Amino acid sequence: MDRRAMLRATVVGAGAVALPFTAWSAAYGAPAQNAVGPYGGLQPADANGIQLPAGFASSIVARSRQTVPGTSYTWHDAPDGGAVFPNGTGWIYVSNSEVSAGAGGGASRLVFNSSGAVIGASRILSGTNNNCAGGKTPWNTWLSCEEVSLGRVFETYPLGGTSVARPAMGRFKHEAAAADPVRRAIYLTEDETDGKFYRFVPTTWGDLSAGTLQVFRAGTATSGTFTWATVPDPDGSPTPTRQQVSGAKTFNGGEGCHYADDTVWFTTKGDNRVWQVNLAAGTYELAYDDNLVSPGTAPLTGVDNITGSTAGDLYVAEDGGNMEICMIRPDDKISVFLRITGQSGSEITGPAFTPAGDRLYFSSQRGTTGSSSGGITYCVTGPFRR
Repeated sequence: MDRRAMLRATVVGAGAVALPFTAWSAAYGAPAQNAVGPYGGLQPADANGIQLPAGFASSIVARSRQTVPGTSYTWHDAPDGGAVFPNGTGWIYVSNSEVSAGAGGGASRLVFNSSGAVIGASRILSGTNNNCAGGKTPWNTWLSCEEVSLGRVFETYPLGGTSVARPAMGRFKHEAAAADPVRRAIYLTEDETDGKFYRFVPTTWGDLSAGTLQVFRAGTATSGTFTWATVPDPDGSPTPTRQQVSGAKTFNGGEGCHYADDTVWFTTKGDNRVWQVNLAAGTYELAYDDNLVSPGTAPLTGVDNITGSTAGDLYVAEDGGNMEICMIRPDDKISVFLRITGQSGSEITGPAFTPAGDRLYFSSQRGTTGSSSGGITYCVTGPFRR
């Protein structure tokens, strides 16, 4: 089986079952370099202001402070991190709201039928603060993360159930989470200039009420080996979690996080990098650095949320930059997949594919207004590599 066939066989996402080979980690080297995208260049902006390759199309599925078409539910402000969950008859897209509790912070869901039409929308988490990114679990819950000092992780239930705080996963400025069913751990990023990279190992897999919080330890280089060390006091008070373990490696502004087949990728916005951790080998390296791109100008700046496709491609969204989603392919090539025009005061958030890999959802957090009340959530369809 060739590498591309192996990658296609890999089930992408938090619920993936790792194959008996390290297809992803072996395929990706570092760092990625400029190349023409697999879909060709971008076409002129469509009616929604989005430039896409030929054959792709965009639609708007929800707008902040407006009723979601086909429902009676008003979509939340500042849509941020998101994920897709199969529900037996279609799928659900979950989206965080990065505003305070008093302004309606929490998370909502959009329910789609098998044809991709919205048939429902509702709130799944309320009363929380600045829920930025998060992550999907293999048991189909959504971990919604508060990006505030002593922030919490809330486990929510898109398919039905009552959300609950998970303090054992640490109190810090949480950003994203990614589940690893092989090592039975949840990886966590921290949005601080001196942030750390963590993993939470539940006492019982599938139950996040108790477990051990650990921090990534390594040298100051951009590649090498690493170990995990236990954080003595996960509640982060009076000593912040990131200051408790000597030798914990510092990452400048942790953002998105994605796991597949013995590899976890996460982004750091302070230095425009994508990090790649080979969990089987116990090594880490750069998958992307905007200072190390050639030829020409680095396409990806303001790195933020990250997800993966069924073909083995990484999709990285920009906070600012040129308002682009860029692709990093397994052959270490990077290119622009789409660009949103006329929204320079916003950021792209929540990219997530349907299980079939033929639809990509994402949001522009502040839309054309530059305000949290102007958020727009989109869907892109087309001939995605699968």
